[in-house]
This record gives sequence, structure tokens and C-alpha cells, in this order.
Amino acid sequence: MPAVPVDFDAPAHEVARALIGVTVLVDGVGGRIVETEAYDREDPASHAHAGPTARNAAMFGPPGRVYVYRSYGIHWCMNFVCREEGHGAGVLIRALEPTHGLETMRRRRGVQAPRLLAAGPGRVGQALGVDGGFNGRRLDAPPFLLLPGAPDAPVVVEAGPRIGISKAVEVPWRFGEAGSRFLSRPFPRAAAGRR
Repeated sequence: MPAVPVDFDAPAHEVARALIGVTVLVDGVGGRIVETEAYDREDPASHAHAGPTARNAAMFGPPGRVYVYRSYGIHWCMNFVCREEGHGAGVLIRALEPTHGLETMRRRRGVQAPRLLAAGPGRVGQALGVDGGFNGRRLDAPPFLLLPGAPDAPVVVEAGPRIGISKAVEVPWRFGEAGSRFLSRPFPRAAAGRR
């Protein structure tokens, strides 16, 4: 199995930060991760907060797997599971800068502009062809491939509040590449912190 460039045993907010700049490919289609959100079982906004269910079982590990859920009955959203098995933590992949398989993404998404292909978690799922059948799959095995960012081009990461939640809204566990035009939404200038 290929090595992955991130330690998925780490806490969710550390994994979410470390994933910025990593390339994720699904059957050769994908791009650089430019935006993530962290969720942990202790976090009331997390799907894992109330404990394991049939829907969220993959979120409880083992780490380095994919947790896929359907949002609003429409969009498939992809998360990377982290922490020790049984804990319940993950990182939502919120946006990619498309780099591989753009024509496939355009066909799946029905749009041409690269900025609109994978800016938002539902768009990421659709662009990569991810659905419920990917739930629980390993990130270190096909169809997934994770590639490290370029070591000579360090990424400046912003942190701020997560989007679209009603609980724990003040937790600054949304991370993004500073200045990326591929973010789902810009970071508020007053709230954003650079790390």
C-alpha cells in the first residue's frame, strides 16, 4: 500500500490543517485540497457526537478511511476519518483546486469553470464521483491516492469558523489555503487566523 502524507491518528483539527495542499485523486480524478473542516466526537456539531449509528459507523474508524454521508438528501460529502479506532473524528473535504481529470469533472458537474468544479463539499463529491459506495474505503488503496504537497512551495493556511452548522459555531476548525480562488467561501478577514 502506498504511504499517505498525513498522520490520520492525529486529532481532527491537526489532520484538517495538514491536509491543505495535499492532492487527493479518486481513479485519477481530483486536485489539491484547499479547504477542510474538522469534527470530533466531543464536538456537538459532529455526526459522531451522539455515538455510533448505522449512518456514521465509518467515522469511528479505523483512521485513514473515508466516511461518506448524504447532505440534504442530495449531495454526497466526503470525510477522512482520524484519531484512534472507536473515537469518532473526521475531516470534511470542503474544496479542491482541480488538477487532474478536469474534463471528467466538467462532465459530472455540468459546468465548465474550474472554480465551480469542486468549491464546496457537495461539489467535491460529485466532481470525484464519490457516493455511498465509497463509505469505509481505505485512503491508502485504490481508487484513492493521496500525494504530498510540493516541499518547495509551503502553504499558508487560514483558520476560522466552520460553515453551515448551528452548534459550536465559534470553533475555528475550518482551514483553507490563504488566497486560493477555489475556496467554497472566503475567510472573514476579522476572524481569520494564519498558522
